[in-house]
Amino acid sequence: MKMGVKQVIKSLDAFPRAEEHLLQKTQSGALVSIVGLVIMATLFIHELTYYLAIYTVHEMSVDLTRGETLPIHINMTFPSLPCDVLSVDAIDMSGKHEVDLDTNIWKLRLNSHGHIIGTEYLSDLVEKDHATHNHDNEKEHHDDSDKKLHAFGFDQEAENMIKKVKQALADGEGCRVYGILDVQRVAGNFHISVHGLNIYVAQMIFGGATHVNVSHIIHDLSFGPKYPGIHNPLDDTVRILHDTSGTFKYYIKIVPTEYRYISKDVLPTNQFSVSEYFSRMHKFDKTWPAVYFLYDLSPITVTIKEERRSFLHFITRLCAVLGGTFALTGMLDRWMFRLLDALTKTKPNARSGRR
Repeated sequence: MKMGVKQVIKSLDAFPRAEEHLLQKTQSGALVSIVGLVIMATLFIHELTYYLAIYTVHEMSVDLTRGETLPIHINMTFPSLPCDVLSVDAIDMSGKHEVDLDTNIWKLRLNSHGHIIGTEYLSDLVEKDHATHNHDNEKEHHDDSDKKLHAFGFDQEAENMIKKVKQALADGEGCRVYGILDVQRVAGNFHISVHGLNIYVAQMIFGGATHVNVSHIIHDLSFGPKYPGIHNPLDDTVRILHDTSGTFKYYIKIVPTEYRYISKDVLPTNQFSVSEYFSRMHKFDKTWPAVYFLYDLSPITVTIKEERRSFLHFITRLCAVLGGTFALTGMLDRWMFRLLDALTKTKPNARSGRR
């Protein structure tokens, strides 16, 4: 009875083995085995790398955030305008208007070669502005209240301002503007321009709006921290004007984004798309050139999750590729053996036929 059970079990063996003296080892079989091992090792490394790699999954949902601020990271260079004439203004749909946001923005004076001039490049002045909330330092920002036109000419402050800026223009000075704006999380715009100047002062400095060159380089513009793989379309944008002037408008659609790392850390940020429009200045235009960034927020938020493939998925793929390679090399070995065997048999027959 026991012998019968053993025989039944043996009959179920899917991998029968022949006796050692019945096996034949060939050079072609060795070659196929080596090639198969190389292929299987390569596929194993590929599958292991694929298993260990982190991939991302995108999900969309309605944006439910309320009452938060929107950080705007700015890093721009204006190679043809001195820092004394540039101001950053922001306004949103709620009616909040921030004029000349020098408490959040730093300005670096640049020479004609783009290098920072000296070591006192307004950073200390901005820190003082944070502490005292006055805008008197270096006469950077001149509003209408302290730039009135006197009956017989400008006051001394305006005259000094004009001389200083004209000298900076003659020296080819530029300005780098960088920092972070914290605005309300509603649609709005911010712009960089000479609008902080009194119109008469601006007219005396430039001789008209058509002579204001708002050429600029956007090194970085983002609406929150950067996550792996993000692409900000305005980074490294260069817009240089030659013998003309005008206003640049960038229409930005902001998409709230949440990036979830494999470690479960969450990074709230934003990504955006942009379209651009340039309006050329004409001689009788009453507006002054500027660089506008008009932004709106999408009602849809995107969640990006980092994930890793399961170990069961890895084992399944590994068995499939290694098993398939093993089966293919076995078939190739049999075909090569039969081909070589047939060729060796035809040679003696050919010789006997000649005799």
